Parts: sequence; C-alpha cells; structure tokens
Amino acid sequence: MSTSRAGEDLAALRELIGRHKRRDVMFGIVGLACMMVGVVTLIVLFIDLLIDGAPRFSWDFFTSFPSRRAGEAGILSAWVGTLLVMAVTMVAAVPLGVAAGIYLEEYAPKNWVTDLIEINVTNLAGVPSIVYGLLALGLFVYALGFGQSVLSAGLTLALLILPVIIVATRESIRAIPGSIREAAHAVGATKWQVTYDHILPYSVGGIMTGVIIGLARAIGETAPIITIGALTFIAFLPAAPVQAEFPFVSGEWLFAPFTVLPIQMFNWVSRPDTAFHANAAATGIVIIVATLAMNALAIRIRYRIRQRIKW
Repeated sequence: MSTSRAGEDLAALRELIGRHKRRDVMFGIVGLACMMVGVVTLIVLFIDLLIDGAPRFSWDFFTSFPSRRAGEAGILSAWVGTLLVMAVTMVAAVPLGVAAGIYLEEYAPKNWVTDLIEINVTNLAGVPSIVYGLLALGLFVYALGFGQSVLSAGLTLALLILPVIIVATRESIRAIPGSIREAAHAVGATKWQVTYDHILPYSVGGIMTGVIIGLARAIGETAPIITIGALTFIAFLPAAPVQAEFPFVSGEWLFAPFTVLPIQMFNWVSRPDTAFHANAAATGIVIIVATLAMNALAIRIRYRIRQRIKW
C-alpha cells in the first residue's frame, strides 16, 4: 500500500514539474513574441526612414546650414548645437549624479529623510520631460537670466537625466557583495578607501552604462528644448569654445542661441513641402544611429570592464 502511495506521489510530482515547465516555455514564447513585435516595428520604421532619407545623405548635408530650399538644406547648426548641449549636460549631470548615488548608498544615514529622498529620486525618473522644460523655463531662462541659450538647454537635460544616473549608480553599487566591504574594513581601510579602491572599480561598468543610456535619452528629447525656446531655424554657429588668442578658452558659446537635431527634424516635418520630409527622415536616421551607437558603447564598456575585473 505504501509503495502504491509513493508511486502516486511521484507521478503527481512529475506532473506538477511538467506543468511548470510547460508554463515556463509558454511564458518564454510570449515574451519572445512581445520582444519581436517591438524589434520588428523598429526595423520597419528604420527601413522606411532609410528609403525616404538615404538619398539626402551627402557631405553637403552635414556641412550646410538650414535653407528654405530643401535640396540645399543641411544639419550643420543642428548637430553642432547637439554636441554643445550634450557637453554641458554631461559636465553638469555626471559628476553630480554619480556623487549623489555614492552618498545615498554608502554614506547617508538610514532614516526617514533618506527614505524620502530615495522615493523622490525614483519618482523623478518617471516625470514627463515637459515638466522639466517648464521648470527650466522659470529657473534657468528667467530667474537666473541664462536666456534661451546652450547653457539653459544643457542644464535642463542634466536635470532630466540626473535621476537616471543616480538610480543607475545606486543599483551598481548595491550589486557589490558586502563581503568586499567587510574585508577592506577588516584590514583597516577607511570608508573612503573602501569606496574609492574597491566599490567604484567594481561598479564603474554599471555606472557608465547608466550614464550613457541617460545621455542617449537626452539626445532625442524635444519637449523641454522647445519649452525653453530652441530656434527652429538658425544659419550660424556659436562662438568656438577654443580660440587662438589669449585666454584661448571662451565661454561665449554657452549663452548663444541654438538648435538641436530633434528640433530641426520637427521643423522639417511640419513643412507642407514634401521635399523637406526627406530631410527630416535623414535627420531621424542620424538620431537613431547616434542613440544605438551610444547604447552599443554602453554594452561594450560594461563587457570590457567585467572582463578586466574577472582577470
């Protein structure tokens, strides 16, 4: 009787395991199908952009200013403005975001104030970008008097990606095993020595990934840039940051009017002339390629750092 009972229990267990395996397979198939829907949609849209915009790709397209004639229009002022704005964004957001993440994870006391800050930082990562644009309009453009400039745009996007960098930094640091901290403290290392010599080297891959993904998001933002007054048509470049005469470095470009690639694309899409739509498609290709390249760079950096740590 007991043998029969054991056989029934074993059969029931096998049936339960088989049922769970079938559910796992079904879940994997559904997940793969959902992923493929997104991937195929992106590929189709990208191919459509290529068909429309590929004929516009030429050296003149990248070295010419916008024009009222579609065949002569280019994105020189847009991609230069994008680089300048992203430079300000990176300088403003990366050190502050990484330092804030390190402090919250390694130094901040665990109390209700810290919990409140953590909740707000996490929530800010999901705030619509237009809200940051309205905040920047009142703070940077009017209150601080920066005007509708490269500096205002860079600081606006820095606010936008700051929560992303903080969260990525904290998650990367949190993934480091506690035994590493304990071992370092056991041999007399200070808090900063543990953080600088042990925690940061192991977490830098994840931090860099978060930084690059945040910058990739910022490069395609349109709403906050429109809100603070980016120009839709600009036929000149800001002053060069580096000059041949003393003091060799100029900050004049920080307060210059600007445009960026998403704004230039928006301008051309809104034109009734279909010839400008080809320019917009070509600009969209540039934005997508830049975004994919930055994400690929993040993956590559993370892989190289992990391989170096492994060895």
